[in-house]
Amino acid sequence: MLKTLFAAAVTLATLTPALAWETPARGSADRRGLMDAMRPHAEALFGAPIEFVIQEARVGGGVALVMLQPQRPGGGAIDVARTSFGRSDQYDPEFMDGIRLDAFLQKSGTTWVMMDMAVGATDAWFTSTSYCRTYGAVLPEVC
Repeated sequence: MLKTLFAAAVTLATLTPALAWETPARGSADRRGLMDAMRPHAEALFGAPIEFVIQEARVGGGVALVMLQPQRPGGGAIDVARTSFGRSDQYDPEFMDGIRLDAFLQKSGTTWVMMDMAVGATDAWFTSTSYCRTYGAVLPEVC
């Protein structure tokens, strides 16, 4: 019977992928660090001040994937047309899904560093298997 239970446990473990990532808790150093790493990039695009609504935040193995909706403090909408991004060739609202920021980050010591980012992506660009080697810990569905 013990052999049967062990075999069942091994089978279950191989069929159920382990959760390789976690969502950093409100107020945690990782959560603050991720937002602090993303803020200068968002402010360069949309102007200051910026705060984020976190739609997804995954941290694991020294890497992270975030999906953030930038806004003005207190929930104010960003008037994209009045930003440097809105006046740039990069901004094309017909081919964008708003101004959500999707990004991969890596931890360097105690600091999070943004490595790759998309603004208003209409597809799940981050699910390319080419990201598995570096970001597999936060992409268990893909890798």
